[in-house]
Amino acid sequence: MLTELATIKSRLALAPLDLTYDVLLLRAIIATGARFDLETNRTLARTENAAFEFATEDAEILVPCYPIESVSRFELKASEAEGWVEQPGIDYLIHGHCVISLHSAFRTPHSTLALARVIYTGGYLVPGSAAVPMATPLPADLEQAAVEQTAFWFQNRDKLGVIRQWPKGGSYEQFADTDLLASVRETLRRHTRFVL
Repeated sequence: MLTELATIKSRLALAPLDLTYDVLLLRAIIATGARFDLETNRTLARTENAAFEFATEDAEILVPCYPIESVSRFELKASEAEGWVEQPGIDYLIHGHCVISLHSAFRTPHSTLALARVIYTGGYLVPGSAAVPMATPLPADLEQAAVEQTAFWFQNRDKLGVIRQWPKGGSYEQFADTDLLASVRETLRRHTRFVL
């Protein structure tokens, strides 16, 4: 989760001991994190033993969960019967905490139809997680964006799907886009992984 329940409750001025909306808020925090991952084309939260498949001819591997903390191993699969086989002694470099560069592409002696994958740990250490020495903490602007977006959703949850309202004898109301706040969109834009 990109933020903690206590932070959201504080932002919404809800009493810490009031459990009325806790389940709803926790689900909203999880949904906000999933939406942020979708918008940024990456996995933001730290993930241990993440697996990423790539073509054997690729020498530059752009993993979806970064910054990369460590690489555990590389594996190759030439058939479903054989399964994934660890490839020892693969030379690589990590560039910009997000790209794994191989010194040479994988050799596939059995078949031209083969897949490779890397097992690694990457992403941001989210608030409330136990400290990990090599992990990069979640940037403050991303946490604040998650707080504001979750709070905005909570405060407008009864208006979801309503674009305009014109009650009989009342004034015409048109609601702002309740999808993502403009400031949140801008923050996410700065953390987006561009895909070619």
